[in-house]
Amino acid sequence: MAWIHELLAGIGVGLTGGLTSGFMGVSPGGGLVVFSVLLLGAEQHVAQGTSLIAQVPPTGLAGVRRYWQSGNRSPLRWIVWIGLGFLVGGVSGGDAAVAVSDSFLQWAYVAYLVALIAALVLRRDRKDGIDEIGKPRELPWLPLLLVGTLAGFSSGFMGIGGGLAITVGLAAGLRIPQHQAQLVSLIFSVIPTTIPPASIYWSKGLVVGWPAIIGILAGLWIGTDLGARMANGVSKSALRRMMIGFVSLMALYMTYKALT
Repeated sequence: MAWIHELLAGIGVGLTGGLTSGFMGVSPGGGLVVFSVLLLGAEQHVAQGTSLIAQVPPTGLAGVRRYWQSGNRSPLRWIVWIGLGFLVGGVSGGDAAVAVSDSFLQWAYVAYLVALIAALVLRRDRKDGIDEIGKPRELPWLPLLLVGTLAGFSSGFMGIGGGLAITVGLAAGLRIPQHQAQLVSLIFSVIPTTIPPASIYWSKGLVVGWPAIIGILAGLWIGTDLGARMANGVSKSALRRMMIGFVSLMALYMTYKALT
């Protein structure tokens, strides 16, 4: 039956998106968009709307718990400032996305991924979360707000959750330790910040069927937990290299889709 096929395909999308989310500490949207196109045959707008709706429930909670148990922490003020920027950027990105073509979104997605790859490659490491006098680092509010705004806009415009922008913005831009940046990113997969842009896609009917969505949610719960368990046993340099490889593969696939 068709609904069984949709359910199984959705589970596959959720598992792969969850594994990459938990392992690399990004919201699952990037993987969900790509694998919705690949496994569900969804058009770009539909894949993005599906990704945003699937990220409304707190599917990353298990991943956050794994990072927390390993000693990673995130100051509340970081979450507040990034969250404020995320909400503003998310609405703007969702409104902008419904006004452009699938092809434009695909090329924008590729450009976004290439920029993230460049930021990761050019990043220079520094001591994990410690400033020059050995105290925990204090981050000003404006860079955090800008990271959140960029993440929110990319979430609404490309349906990817914004986790990649948060992880790269904190790790590469603000020099936060990789595991700590990944924890912050996963926290935003628990907070329902995708509701504003998701509602825009929902109102336009840009989503897949409910069997696929249910399968995606089930796969995300399992995949995120497994991915986070794996990540805590890997060094930050290895995580960075793997993230570069993952984002590069996503960029290559979306380039192929944009050209065909």
